[in-house]
Amino acid sequence: MLKEKIAALNLPVFPSTREEAIEMLCREEYGYLPPKPISMTWEDEIIVPRFCAGKAPLHKVTLNCAMPNGKSFSFPIYVAIPADGKAHPAFLHINFRDSVPDLYQPSEELCDNGYAVFTVCYNDITKDDNDFTSGLAGVLFENGERKNDTDCGKIAMWAWGAQRVMDYILTQPGVIHERVTVAGHSRLGKTALLTGATDTRFYCAISNDSGCSGAAITREKQGETVKSICEEFPFWFCKNYYKYKDNEHNMPFDQHWLIGLLAPRYAYVASASNDLWADPASEHLACVAAGELWEKDGFITPDRPPRIGDSFHEGKVGYHLRAGEHFFSREDWLNFMTFLRKKG
Repeated sequence: MLKEKIAALNLPVFPSTREEAIEMLCREEYGYLPPKPISMTWEDEIIVPRFCAGKAPLHKVTLNCAMPNGKSFSFPIYVAIPADGKAHPAFLHINFRDSVPDLYQPSEELCDNGYAVFTVCYNDITKDDNDFTSGLAGVLFENGERKNDTDCGKIAMWAWGAQRVMDYILTQPGVIHERVTVAGHSRLGKTALLTGATDTRFYCAISNDSGCSGAAITREKQGETVKSICEEFPFWFCKNYYKYKDNEHNMPFDQHWLIGLLAPRYAYVASASNDLWADPASEHLACVAAGELWEKDGFITPDRPPRIGDSFHEGKVGYHLRAGEHFFSREDWLNFMTFLRKKG
C-alpha cells in the first residue's frame, strides 16, 4: 500500500553519497551552514544547585565562539547532568524558550530516567524573524543582507548553534559522548533533523511534528506547502528554495533525504493525529521512503498507514502517532526514551 504510493510519487532517488545529498539540501533548501568557529571557550555558572532535588544541578554555560571572519559570537545553554558520578546518554533539546524545566521539556523526568539534558533556546542563536542583524546572523552578514541565493536561513543557523553545543558536550565527563540525541519540535524539529543529518557525531535525531520542509514528504502533501511556508517564513530557508513554490514536483530532492542522512545511525519522527498542517501521513511516508537506506531494519512499520496510538520502535527509524494537537508532550518524550532504551 505505502510502497505503491511512494512509487507513484516518483520521489528523487537518494544520491550515492552523503556529501551529494547534503550539498543538494543546503544549496536548494536550507542554505550552507556557517563555518565552524576557529576556537571556542565557555564560562560555567551553577544557577540552581538543588535542581532535581539536588540530583542534577542546573548550570548556565555561555559558549564563546571565535569566528573565521575575525568576529566573535556568544550564546547561553543550560545543562543538567545527573550528579551520580556516572556517564549518561544525553538529550540536546533545541527549544523555543530558555526556561528549564519547560512546557516542552520535562527535565526532572528525563534526568530521573538517566539522561543528561542540554537545552539551547533558538532565539539566543538568532531571532526567529526576517532580521539578519540579530545574533549569529549579524556576525555572518554585513548590514544584515544575504547576498547569495545559497546563504543560510535561520534553520541552518540554529543547527549550527546546536552543533556548537555538541562541541561542548564532548568535553563533559558525565556524558556518554556516543549517545547524544538532538530533539526539537515544529520548526525546531526541522532544525534537529538538519543538525543530525549534517553532523555524524549525533547518535539520533528526533523530529516532533516538524511537517513541511522537515520530516514530511513534500509531493502531494496536505496542509502546509512550500508556497505557504516560504511566504510566511522566508527567512528560515535560503532564497533558492522559493523557486519550488507551487513547483514541488520539480524539486530534485524530497524530505526523505533529510531523514535518510541519519543512516546508519538512528532517526525518530513523531506525529499528532490532529496536526493536519504538518500532515502525519506525509511524515510517516517520509520515514518509510527513507527506511530503505537502513536496509531491512529501517522499515518501521507494516505496509499500511499508522493508527492513533501506534508506536514503531524496533528498527532504526522510530515513529509514533499520538492523539492530539501540535504540541511537544510528555507522551512524546516517553516514546523517545522507550525507543532509545531498546537500542542498548
